Amino acid sequence: MEKGWNMNGISRRQFGVSTAAVAAAAIGGLSVPEVAQSEVQAAPRSFSREFVWGCATASYQTEGAVTKDGRGASIWDTFSHQPGKIANGDTGDLADDSYNLYKEDVRLLHNLGANGYRMSISWPRIFPAGTGQSNPKGMDHYDRVVDELLANGISPYITLFHWDLPEALPGGWQSRDTVEAFADYAAYVSRRLSDRVKHFMTTNEFGNMSDSGYRYGTFAPGLRLPAGQANQVRHNVILAHGLAVQAIRSSAAPGTKVGLAQDPPTFIPIIETAEHIKAARRATRDASSYFLTPILEGKYPQSYLDQEGRDVPKVEAGDMEAIGSKLDFVGLNIYSGTYVCADDSARGYRELGRPASYPHMVLNWLGMAPEALYWGPRNISELWQPEAILITENGCPSKDAVTEAGTVEDTDRLMYLRNYLTNLQRAVAEGYPVKGYFLWSLLDNFEWTSGYSVRLGIHYVDYKTMKRTPKLTAGWYREVIARNALV
Repeated sequence: MEKGWNMNGISRRQFGVSTAAVAAAAIGGLSVPEVAQSEVQAAPRSFSREFVWGCATASYQTEGAVTKDGRGASIWDTFSHQPGKIANGDTGDLADDSYNLYKEDVRLLHNLGANGYRMSISWPRIFPAGTGQSNPKGMDHYDRVVDELLANGISPYITLFHWDLPEALPGGWQSRDTVEAFADYAAYVSRRLSDRVKHFMTTNEFGNMSDSGYRYGTFAPGLRLPAGQANQVRHNVILAHGLAVQAIRSSAAPGTKVGLAQDPPTFIPIIETAEHIKAARRATRDASSYFLTPILEGKYPQSYLDQEGRDVPKVEAGDMEAIGSKLDFVGLNIYSGTYVCADDSARGYRELGRPASYPHMVLNWLGMAPEALYWGPRNISELWQPEAILITENGCPSKDAVTEAGTVEDTDRLMYLRNYLTNLQRAVAEGYPVKGYFLWSLLDNFEWTSGYSVRLGIHYVDYKTMKRTPKLTAGWYREVIARNALV
């Protein structure tokens, strides 16, 4: 384990101002900053000394420049140009133009004080046909981005696949040829970048690339396959992950860390008693039975195989060994959660619904569940004991608008983040191996089928001028990072 991953306990000392100190300042005429410099107090809401603070983005959502420097088409290029697929007919053709403005975006990270940045590589920039001849100009771009990040004291955390599959690959994820092509791509990129990049994630959110894309047709490539074929796609994407882990291990520089970024359903015990806590763990394993469970256990749960019957995926020799390849960390994308309680059913738990009055953000699907950022890491830790956990995404949409004064006062997002991070701090304080947090997102961007109709960034993007404006939450997050504690 490299030094950056070691947990040396929770920092007990943090520069801050106590209530008594503020009162003394008011009586004695001292300014609060002067008191802060003269008094050191315990900070019960602090994080470990090596905690990584960052933001996350994805290539198709931010880069634009979809035909520049030899990039090939992705399935999202094709899908977004089909009428009726994306809100307002939006596409990722321009997005945030981060391909050209990456230095400005790195400056935004630097201004936050971030020491980590989760970004993804566009597979069709590197291999326009998905395999075969590589595109030097595409790789050169990411060399420049990585060097710019490092020059600003920011460690890159690279996701190799965030859904922009090369359109040229026949059959997409229905084909095992795509699985092998992904492993080759992972080997190539990690070989090129691992002299400077120490953390790679193979894949982002298996369900959105398989179920949403191949079972329900809501995401690219927009297919509605029968259950058996859809389950085979599920198998292929986790097999691709496993082979990519092996490829990175054999190709990357020594010390390179490998993981993934997955969004397993997060279950919260309705009451913190032993029986409900056990129910939340059982629900987590069951709901992850075709993605995270086989990855971390090296086998499909028998309950999943029984449930699918004749629709179980075809598993070839060596597949499960590859799928279960050891990981250095597990990345969790957590936005909301589901309350569960223990019951007398065969599975031992029951999910609780939400009343109409349940609080939610601007989009109804994102119900407020701050405890998810505690129970997500705890459930995963107690089930599978990963070496390390990263929160690879967490954030929320808001109806952001620029005021006459030129500011963006996203107080609802600040409320969301403060409540969620309070629960993450609890997980850290109790010793669960959470090593970092990546806020989604650095920028407003192309939000898949929602296009540009929703905003999740902490920097407002004017899509006509590409001007970036820090929102209120950017200032708050900068203060959290500076103090390494909640504020």
